[in-house]
Amino acid sequence: MKKLLLVALLLVCGFSWGAGSLGDLTRIEDETSHRASSVGQPWQTSNADNRQIEPGQTLVLGELNGPGEIRHIWFTIAADDEYYPASLVFRIYYDDREEPGVESPLGDFFGVGHGLRKAYQCLPIEISSDGRAYNCFWRMPFQKKARLEVTNESTKRVGAFYYYIDWVSVPSLPHNTAYFHAQYRQEKPCQAGKNYLLLDTEGRGHYVGTVLSVLHAEDSWFGEGDDFIYIDGSTEPVLMGTGTEDYFCDAWGFREFQQMNHGVTIWEGYETGHRGTAYRWHVRDPIRFAKSIRVEIEHMGARVDSEGKMTSGFIERADDYASVAFWYQEGKPRRFAPLPPLSERQRPFESYEIEAVTSSITLSKGSMEVQNGGQWSGGKQVLISATEPEGEISIPFEVKETQKVVLRLLLTKSFDYGIYTIALDDGKPTGPVDLYSPTVDKTSLTIFRGELAAGRHVLHFRNTGASPKSKLHQSENPGYFLGVDAIEMMQIP
Repeated sequence: MKKLLLVALLLVCGFSWGAGSLGDLTRIEDETSHRASSVGQPWQTSNADNRQIEPGQTLVLGELNGPGEIRHIWFTIAADDEYYPASLVFRIYYDDREEPGVESPLGDFFGVGHGLRKAYQCLPIEISSDGRAYNCFWRMPFQKKARLEVTNESTKRVGAFYYYIDWVSVPSLPHNTAYFHAQYRQEKPCQAGKNYLLLDTEGRGHYVGTVLSVLHAEDSWFGEGDDFIYIDGSTEPVLMGTGTEDYFCDAWGFREFQQMNHGVTIWEGYETGHRGTAYRWHVRDPIRFAKSIRVEIEHMGARVDSEGKMTSGFIERADDYASVAFWYQEGKPRRFAPLPPLSERQRPFESYEIEAVTSSITLSKGSMEVQNGGQWSGGKQVLISATEPEGEISIPFEVKETQKVVLRLLLTKSFDYGIYTIALDDGKPTGPVDLYSPTVDKTSLTIFRGELAAGRHVLHFRNTGASPKSKLHQSENPGYFLGVDAIEMMQIP
């Protein structure tokens, strides 16, 4: 068994994918290593190793003179916008071209959609630090120059943007060198009567990957759609698939998992408002094209009635789709998908900062305070310090207009937190939810989906006990604490 594991590890680590495999280390290449980074100046004494990006501004990360090739990109970011992976746009311009070769919201480019953050590892992408450290190992050659930039499209400031751009200059590139491209596209909702378009370009090259994100417009399974790939002007697809999860190399629906060539980084479930992101890399099996390629996927799935009974297993759905296509090609690609503005790219959760309504919060036991901390979405949370069980807390909030929404809570978990049920107004309680964790952590909890009337609403929390592991600091007595970060509401189709 140990020998099999060692062989598998060697195959993964030593896999030859251009420069950078273990075998390449035995050859001395005619290359010069360079780095563009956010290092502070003067570098001998400064520790201000980051850049700030004001709302609407663009930060140029590097202007590299070729011929050369980008080998590694690393980012980490501290921003006031909770969903900065969606509001920061990453672009790369090659040579003297006016249109970018890479254009995508930062998170989608790295395989995690919806402005969310997730740590995972695959062949060209590695994300660590709870989704905050972005690493890219795609090879990006350029003949004359490359300019990398990030634009902040949010109304909030990016307080710290750290980056490395590791690249090499070379004496020359082969005449048939293919450039790396990545293009974001979306339909919100998917267009009726048409397959969803992932890529449409002309030239010679190979398709190397797909990232697809979905937001469910209705309950049940979204992914019965087949993939169809048209090559070199074919009128019928040359490659035909059998289902959305099949294209992403999975089976029988989705769940979160990450592997080298395929995976699902986000999967919240099968209900209205739930979100998912899947990736499929064609690095080991690139799809070749000599003249053109068009990649499509159907937006077909199941439908259930109000009682949850399936009425169709294969019907067109109007879910939100967003994708990034990755490919290499010679020459300039066809511009097939201009980037929509942020207001059209995302159905953001409207956040109600809890600390703004503390004067209206009522509690039967314990005490209340507003805690500051960078781990919370607005930099603060409301903490209910409770040392007795069966406490009740009521938090009111206002809805401006009647609309169909998903309502969720951002809650804190910690070593002295309790178990709670949560109800909206007079509705059925959700839970019980155990908020114990040995370390401070966050969790999100959806508590309502449907039409929510304009006006005042109240969230009712009721303590039902505590985990046997939940203990007050330096005590054997149980803790029943509650930490509420924010109420979030997202409008849904």
